[in-house]
Amino acid sequence: MNRRTVLRAAGAGVAGVTLAGCLTRNGDENGTPAEDDGPLRIATYTSMVDGYDPAGPWLKEAFEEEHPDAELEWTVPEDGVNLYVQQAQQDVEVDADLYFGLNVDDLVRVDEELGEGALFQPLDRDRLENAGRVRSDLEFDDPSGRVLPYDTGYISLVYDENEVDEPTTFEDLVDPAYEGTLLAQNAQQSDPGQAFMLWTIDAYGTDGYLEYWRELVDNDVDIRGDWDSAYNAYLEGERPIVVSYSTDQVFAVADDLDLSRHQVAFPNEQGYANPEGMAIFEGAQTDLAYEFVDFVLSSEAQAEIATRNVQFPAIEAEYVDLEDSFTDYAFEPSEAVTFSYDDLRGNLDGWTDEWSREIVGR
Repeated sequence: MNRRTVLRAAGAGVAGVTLAGCLTRNGDENGTPAEDDGPLRIATYTSMVDGYDPAGPWLKEAFEEEHPDAELEWTVPEDGVNLYVQQAQQDVEVDADLYFGLNVDDLVRVDEELGEGALFQPLDRDRLENAGRVRSDLEFDDPSGRVLPYDTGYISLVYDENEVDEPTTFEDLVDPAYEGTLLAQNAQQSDPGQAFMLWTIDAYGTDGYLEYWRELVDNDVDIRGDWDSAYNAYLEGERPIVVSYSTDQVFAVADDLDLSRHQVAFPNEQGYANPEGMAIFEGAQTDLAYEFVDFVLSSEAQAEIATRNVQFPAIEAEYVDLEDSFTDYAFEPSEAVTFSYDDLRGNLDGWTDEWSREIVGR
């Protein structure tokens, strides 16, 4: 997720980008020919196409240069993938071919709303030259095989070393020495907020994580609605620790900020991995969508996504050369924690609802 929209109030406009020219929509996953032509419509989140030097415009330009007869159109639904869940529930035709920015939590919610294997096509990986490059630890373990990851972030703590010592464990955060220091995000409204909640479930179990959060509340944790508001509060010096991303220093260096205020901490020597994936909608123009998915996993595109989206590549390191500006300041934890599709299915909503009632509603 590109966060320069927070650090820099740039505004290139979120509107989708469309080029002239077209490829015929050649059919669906069953080989049934589709009737209409048109741009490859890709749904994503705002910062993929808006802000300072985002990845989306580069992907569009490079893909269309490689496929001169193609059109690519970005669209940013206000409610993310939930829009397409609602369209499917209402039997409204989904007006996109591919979703770019899906995480495991999203996929679980899709299946819980629509039934397992819904909304997206199973991917035929034999059609993708670059699918074998994907890191196995980032796979979604989707039983229906609909998603391929294109990058990953690691949730960590970012702290101001001028104000606090490095928090090295979760227990540090409930120590009186860290009272009134932590900014976190609402697990019901924020991806990093939910990732941090899941990370504490991994650390303390489903029987113990709420007790840990009660201790955080007693130690005056400040829970904001989303990452933007929490990180802005951190930048303004309201608190010296914030739940954020381990690539924070890449932004800080690019914006000539004081690195002493952008130190990265991995409690328990861990970080929570939050891979982002892409999936082709049912009924989409399949051939061109496959071309795009394969292009995204190319060495060149992976390097650009890492730099512009400031997330780690999804392919093995041997296939991608990253700029020093990324490798010198983006940190990976010794141990990556994550919850699989099977872990979250049937549990995620209950955990977040319980967290909200017990912690936000206190």
